[in-house]
Amino acid sequence: MKKIIRFISFCLIIIGCKNSEKEIATNSLVKKDKNVLFIVVDDLNTTLGAYGHPIVKTPNIDALAKSGIQFNKAYANYAVCGPSRGSFLTGLRPENINILDNRTPLQNVLGAKITLPNLFKKNGFETIGLGKIFHGMGDHGDAKAWDAYYNFEVTELGKKGSKRNLTNGFLEWCTWQAAEGTDEDQEDGQIAQKAVELIQTKREKPFFLAVGLKKPHDPFIAPKKYFDIYPLEDCNPPKLSKGWKPPYKFTLPQETKNFNKFNDKDKREFLRSYYACTSFMDAQVGKIMKALKESGQLENTLVVFFGDHGYHLGEHNWWNKVTVFEKGTNAPFIIAGNAVGKKGVKSNSMFEFIDIYPTLAQLMNLKYTPKYLEGESFADVVENPTKSFRSEVRAVTTRGNMIGRMVKNENYRYIEWNNGKSGKELYDQKNDPIEYHNLAGKKEYKTTVAIMSKLLNTEK
Repeated sequence: MKKIIRFISFCLIIIGCKNSEKEIATNSLVKKDKNVLFIVVDDLNTTLGAYGHPIVKTPNIDALAKSGIQFNKAYANYAVCGPSRGSFLTGLRPENINILDNRTPLQNVLGAKITLPNLFKKNGFETIGLGKIFHGMGDHGDAKAWDAYYNFEVTELGKKGSKRNLTNGFLEWCTWQAAEGTDEDQEDGQIAQKAVELIQTKREKPFFLAVGLKKPHDPFIAPKKYFDIYPLEDCNPPKLSKGWKPPYKFTLPQETKNFNKFNDKDKREFLRSYYACTSFMDAQVGKIMKALKESGQLENTLVVFFGDHGYHLGEHNWWNKVTVFEKGTNAPFIIAGNAVGKKGVKSNSMFEFIDIYPTLAQLMNLKYTPKYLEGESFADVVENPTKSFRSEVRAVTTRGNMIGRMVKNENYRYIEWNNGKSGKELYDQKNDPIEYHNLAGKKEYKTTVAIMSKLLNTEK
């Protein structure tokens, strides 16, 4: 009997060892990302090849999407640079961190809060910033978050070239320029060049490299060769819904009076310049990704690429941001790396930009993640892109002292101005995706308005 017991025990030990070896082998196949390349692009909407645009050429971003997950329903919490960046870099809603314009400095409201790059620094990463990450440096940034930070300027040659203001000077920003010189005569070209240099530099610690590319933000300046890609006759402006006008005078900002004067040529030139700047930006992404690959670090780097909010290109006859419509709030978001469970897929899981902070913290196993974050981690969706996440998303905007608040689910987008006292808007997301027909005042939608209002005003 003792011999039998010893034999069984021996067999169990062998089996246990085999199982342990199998577990160790399996775990060794699960590679974790060591570094983070964090690319945020100024005023970039989904006008990209990967997102189905028929003429815009973005081969490098398209390739990145094929190597990771492309999120189709990523939403900024405020469609303006300062509030959006202040929000997603702190994980707090714009109205709660109290940054609702481009003038409020981050340092006035930050206090003891830990920004996303600062959290990486606290976790032993070498944090390096290039270009525009926060809305600016100084009081608009977080100097303690960075081990190094670099800004650049356009060269004198890069300031030359044919150009035109599309509003006869009324809106100074509304200018395009087909610039002389090379990519490196522009800020984004220099940013990419520095990023390549930094990636090629051997370092002791893992890196969090934040690259803030500035185009296609206005003024729309890029080397002439990118303008040459897009003949004016190919740049077709959207057609407005017949008889459409804004539901309220404050639905769109006051600048719309200048856009109402645009003729067909003006609209086509605006589109061409935005497309040119987008392709110029894409070329810089290509240089950075090439350096990551050639340095052997592509295999251990989590790459995050996104626009800081959406942008209108003629929808609602609006050529800017600052709305809570789909075109204002929806932005591209692509993530690639070992954390991605399935590559080359498109996810329709909805999330808000305040969710970026906790997601990266979880994916990179960061310690000291603040408990006050309002965002939620969608790391499970990165692992399995078919999973659902948020059932609704929210955003805000302002018109003077009045705030407009939005909630969107799969079926409707609902907006209240001044808590509904000044106006309400309701749009059918399936049958009216660009949101031209306000249903809020129709009797048959009274119940829907009540449901969406309750959803909007429920604390999240």
